[in-house]
Amino acid sequence: MVKTLTPKKKPPPPTAQQIDAALAAVKKMEAPEGLRRMMANARLKGVEKVHDAAFKRLAHVQAEGDPGSVEHGMWSAINAIEEIKRDDAGKTVRLSFLRRDIQKLGMVPAMDKLVSKDSPSERFEELIARHFPELTAEAVVMRHADKFSEGAVARSTERLSDAGIDPTTLAPAA
Repeated sequence: MVKTLTPKKKPPPPTAQQIDAALAAVKKMEAPEGLRRMMANARLKGVEKVHDAAFKRLAHVQAEGDPGSVEHGMWSAINAIEEIKRDDAGKTVRLSFLRRDIQKLGMVPAMDKLVSKDSPSERFEELIARHFPELTAEAVVMRHADKFSEGAVARSTERLSDAGIDPTTLAPAA
């Protein structure tokens, strides 16, 4: 007698309460591996809202500097891109050129150099494509415009606007 296998039932999608509970948990999480597990589980279950929240939290908890500072903003951006590259490549990929510029020039001059280029970086394009404009170097420049050259602020404004992002939504509240 041949035994036939019946396919397993697909579990039901998470309820709104489960999603809310996951989002609340993400806000409290500090461990990068826990956040990566949350991202993987959310992706498996098709809950992009939870995945994206965990991704943003991961970028911030790994960032150096005081929250709200240029350093924290830029390290969050770097962490976000390195995490995307890690996810794509299956291994850690560092932004060595940018890290070297930061070490050699300092954070603000390195960022000024990055955003002042004629065309957007691949990193900018990746973050915009994944709907994380607030994690771009250009967004950091907008939040701390007083620390950057007029050219860097103008280029950031232009680049974000061209991507369909209102730069004023990324600037700090007055």
